[in-house]
Amino acid sequence: MATKLETLAAALAAAFPDASKSTVNDRGEATIVVPAEGLVAVMRQLRDRPELRFDMLIDVCGVDYSAYGNGAWEGRRFAAVYHLLSLPQNWRLRVRVFAPDDDFPVVPSVIDVWPCANWFEREAFDLYGIVFDGHPDLRRLLTDYGFVGHPFRKDFPLSGYVEMRYDPEQGRVIYQPVTIEPREITPRIIREEQYGGTR
Repeated sequence: MATKLETLAAALAAAFPDASKSTVNDRGEATIVVPAEGLVAVMRQLRDRPELRFDMLIDVCGVDYSAYGNGAWEGRRFAAVYHLLSLPQNWRLRVRVFAPDDDFPVVPSVIDVWPCANWFEREAFDLYGIVFDGHPDLRRLLTDYGFVGHPFRKDFPLSGYVEMRYDPEQGRVIYQPVTIEPREITPRIIREEQYGGTR
């Protein structure tokens, strides 16, 4: 008898014959890699095909692979990863789509397939700079409107670029270049002679 993961893999192979080589089953979960130009069509089929019925989009997150595997990664830098759930079939699927351009990452929005993608895509745009083409209101969600850069990118500095503070003389919030000196903080380790031992 086939396991649930094997049944899902067979259903995905039947629905998307070209995608069978890009489907990975690891640690009890399936991941399928979809090209950016075919993302919306694949997502509609994942939702609408009766043998799949992925009716819930759980999450969309951005990924920056620039330092993945200690720099051993050879592929596109930015990806959006979609986590889908099928309530009728009781199985999950991860869909990964890589942005074709590393300098200006753009992938299609799936907001027409799942309206709940709205805030998830805004978050990935805000934190990673991934632009979701077709999103009706792609604005920053977690950082301030004047924020420079995308803080979850691997090349973003730890202290940022600008700092914000209230200036009592001007009576308003002002932005200025970062004045924090970068430093390395090493925790102090205290070892006790009898720690964990018997007395």
